[in-house]
Amino acid sequence: MSQSLSKLFVHIIFHIKNSSPRIRKQEAAELYAYIGAIIKDRNSIPVCINGVDKHIHILCVLSKNSALADLLEDVKKYSSHWIKTKDEHYRTFAWQGGYGGFSVSPSLHDRTKHYIENQESHHKKITFKDEYILFLKEYGVEYNENYLWND
Repeated sequence: MSQSLSKLFVHIIFHIKNSSPRIRKQEAAELYAYIGAIIKDRNSIPVCINGVDKHIHILCVLSKNSALADLLEDVKKYSSHWIKTKDEHYRTFAWQGGYGGFSVSPSLHDRTKHYIENQESHHKKITFKDEYILFLKEYGVEYNENYLWND
């Protein structure tokens, strides 16, 4: 083949550190837009970004030239630095070290996007911890619960 072609949809989930200030609604949209710009700068395509006060979900098309870990390192580093400049509330803001990254088939793209767009109503029914464990089980990811929630 003379070309390298791909279209990899990835659903990414990550959480703030337990000791971190929560994301306030008035800054959330701006934070998501900033994260979207970071993703674009890394030659990936943000499809949908949303969350609640303690965690966010991203659906993106991962660049064929990017490793997921490298993309997330930049997203977390630069968004954390940026939000700390917003005001004193975020002075000690930090993301947890880990993340979940899950492949999404094109047939589930719309369903995943809708799910991410409706995070606030979704989390009235299920906690983040229960939701995350469901993802891990659905994708057959082995995990040790003792290490999932540590800062």
